[in-house]
Amino acid sequence: MVTGGASGIGRALCRRFAAERVRGVVVADLDVEGAAQVAGEIGGLAVPTDVSVEAEVVRLVERTREAYGPIDLFCSNAGIAGAPGGAEVPNEVWQRTWEVNVMAHIYAARAVLPGMLARGQGYLLQTVSAAGLLTQIGSASYSVTKHAALAFAEWLAITHGDAGIKVSCLCPQGVRTKMLLGADGRRESFLLEGALEPEEVAEAAVAGLAEERFLILPHPEVAEYFRRKAADYDRWLRGMRRFQARVQGLKP
Repeated sequence: MVTGGASGIGRALCRRFAAERVRGVVVADLDVEGAAQVAGEIGGLAVPTDVSVEAEVVRLVERTREAYGPIDLFCSNAGIAGAPGGAEVPNEVWQRTWEVNVMAHIYAARAVLPGMLARGQGYLLQTVSAAGLLTQIGSASYSVTKHAALAFAEWLAITHGDAGIKVSCLCPQGVRTKMLLGADGRRESFLLEGALEPEEVAEAAVAGLAEERFLILPHPEVAEYFRRKAADYDRWLRGMRRFQARVQGLKP
């Protein structure tokens, strides 16, 4: 099951899982036509879903069980970019970002964990972001929600790991999707340098799942950045301020 499966990383995941000849792939997305197109391409099932609404996530899980039986892997992939800025960003924007980037993971776990725990097996893959390990220059709402999503995944892994529940976090940096490039494909971003194609991220995800790694890092340099952050937090913050100044076109 893949949320946000109509485009970007989600679509690439659906196609890659189908190539593994799995029992079935469920494509969940607000984009009804896009989900149907991907499902038709891979012989899967499209389920229109707003992951910020718990009742719709529950319905998604029920539809999936009816079609294919027990859920082996739930990919909680849907996410939104939030908005530029920090404390001044309106409450409704913060709330919407929180609902999609955090609560959707909680709704998914709440819906599938009882069945997985009863069977003693199951896998949760959460698409987070390198921003969950580091931060996102220019957007507090994105940074905060991705940190929270990572924290929830950590808690799940600690709490249920010995009961047969596997958890992985997919944490790429820049990926060439609409979120990064914009609807017209022309948005400028410091993340474009080194950005991966969605298919490369999906390939990294499948490899990480096979190895049952908690952190799946399509950009291997993220691991080094994370080590530097842990080794000397204050030095890392100073470095990030210098980086922010360069991104914003200011003198360091």
